[in-house]
Amino acid sequence: MAIVLDGSGLTLEKMVRVARHGEQVELHPAALDRIKVCRAMLEEKIKAREVMYGVNTGIGELSEIALNDEQVEQFQRYLIYNHAAGMGEPMPVEYVRGAMVGRINVHAHGNSGCRPEITMTLVEMLNKGVTPVVAQKGSVGACGDLAPMSQIALLMMGEGEAFYNGGRLPGRTALERAGIPIPGLKARDGLACINGSNLLTAMSAIQLFDIDLWLKQAEIACAMTLEALYANLKPYDVRVHEARGFPGAIRSARAIMKCIEGSDLLSGKHKMKVQDAYSMRSSPQVIGAAHDAIAYAKAQVETELNGVGDNPIFLPQYKLTLTGANFQGSPVSLPMDMVSAAVTMVCVLSERRLNRLTNPNLSVGLPAFLSKGAGMMSGFMLSQYTADMLIVEQRILSMPGSIQSIPAAADQEDFVSMGMNTALKNHQILDNARGILGIEFMAAAQGLDFREFTPGLGVDTARKVIRRHVSHLDEDRPLYPDHDKMKSLVQSCEILEEVEKAAGSLG
Repeated sequence: MAIVLDGSGLTLEKMVRVARHGEQVELHPAALDRIKVCRAMLEEKIKAREVMYGVNTGIGELSEIALNDEQVEQFQRYLIYNHAAGMGEPMPVEYVRGAMVGRINVHAHGNSGCRPEITMTLVEMLNKGVTPVVAQKGSVGACGDLAPMSQIALLMMGEGEAFYNGGRLPGRTALERAGIPIPGLKARDGLACINGSNLLTAMSAIQLFDIDLWLKQAEIACAMTLEALYANLKPYDVRVHEARGFPGAIRSARAIMKCIEGSDLLSGKHKMKVQDAYSMRSSPQVIGAAHDAIAYAKAQVETELNGVGDNPIFLPQYKLTLTGANFQGSPVSLPMDMVSAAVTMVCVLSERRLNRLTNPNLSVGLPAFLSKGAGMMSGFMLSQYTADMLIVEQRILSMPGSIQSIPAAADQEDFVSMGMNTALKNHQILDNARGILGIEFMAAAQGLDFREFTPGLGVDTARKVIRRHVSHLDEDRPLYPDHDKMKSLVQSCEILEEVEKAAGSLG
């Protein structure tokens, strides 16, 4: 069933279904009507020679230069040419598709002034699998993602490049093979394609969807390590967290205990410390803080996905054109910088639990570095090195992008969000985070192999899934293949899916 875009109700989940899984989209008939009404108003204003930014004027520092009738249409072509100025490797297809979804949803409000043919061409490109080739670098996240969105807009003129049916083709060729007419660009059309932070917002939406799944797996890994270290389980009683009141901590404590349900450690037969170290005892509070940060970021991103991110905006009900800065990426980049720190924080916590599994002074009787042959063999010693290196990279990448503004366009654009930098670094942070968590999973499974008690159903399920991919470390072997397998396993969410089948939803 197609996802209907009408300017509202676009969630992270719907974004992922279209961007990643190729679900079809439709433009709501009422949205199409709004686009037509807005366009009619714009054309009336053009005929009346009303001065409108980016329609019959230049842009940026050149906005005071008026354009004559002949220049108005030519300007849109040159606008897209000079803004298609990025560089680097192509963006992943799902991110570009996400940006197209977001741009359609902006147009659906009927405040952008473009012809309906422009919006419907984006719809057809999504549904027929034509994805523009978009360079990764170039957007400063204000005036929108101008450089990358211009590479999408090139296809409106039958130019640029696109991925189609597994190949990289000239834009015109891709559109012709898909049977999509080339609409061309008339007054306002080009700027209406590019003047919003749609790519960085789509990237953030998809990343938040994936980070939520990653955090659930962080709770499973935590539960495995807690059992392997004979943790005192009182700190995970949900009543502790209800007394304080943070929703994320309550959610996290429930998830961890869901994994441990059925464990012999709940019987009171095994000796435990009165209080464990913070990396164990405060896991719900730390992971919970990340849940709360992500909930805020999700609200911000979904607001942007369903808002009018454009400039100028046209209000047919008032027959009014208003210029502003609804392209500014800061409302998304600031919370996503917080997400950068949140994911890194949870990774640091994971590594500290890994340390307790491998350190014979802290591991409650587990063999040194989880190896029976410690001394001649080093077991998981170097796995910690890899996790540590990744965490240092995380910390470097967690420097906020939203404070890094460099003025542009002769100081007309003297504050920009740098939200694309945030989106790009979060892509790498998440990639690293999967690797770090994969190492904890592998070490926790090794630790549980040495214990002689029945773990919780969720924990035992997770260990069995891991053992389908990575065998017990009886003697030293090169571990880089195991690390890569575990990272891929975390990305696949197979552990999460199997644990939730066995133990129930983790939230």
